[in-house]
Amino acid sequence: MATEKIKKTCKFGHTFYKSSDCPTCPTCEKLKEPASGFLALLSNPARNALLYHGIDTIQKLSEFTEKEILKIHGIGKASLPAFRQALEENGLSFKEDEHKK
Repeated sequence: MATEKIKKTCKFGHTFYKSSDCPTCPTCEKLKEPASGFLALLSNPARNALLYHGIDTIQKLSEFTEKEILKIHGIGKASLPAFRQALEENGLSFKEDEHKK
């Protein structure tokens, strides 16, 4: 049984259909995606999680350990290879874990 989709319009005038009460406009979400940089490599949930925590540059990402990044809701182990590669390409790395020294 298919759920009926309701026509909605966001505050920017984009029209879309949703079967839930979710107000998120797919067009607005697509426009928010960065065209380049390490954030462009991530899924929306992972990108939004980093942005929520103020991590919007590769330099800021390098200030955290892998463990700290993995504790952020929305970030999983699948994101680590992309993070490592982006850090390496910029001559950076994750912060060293103090407990491993």
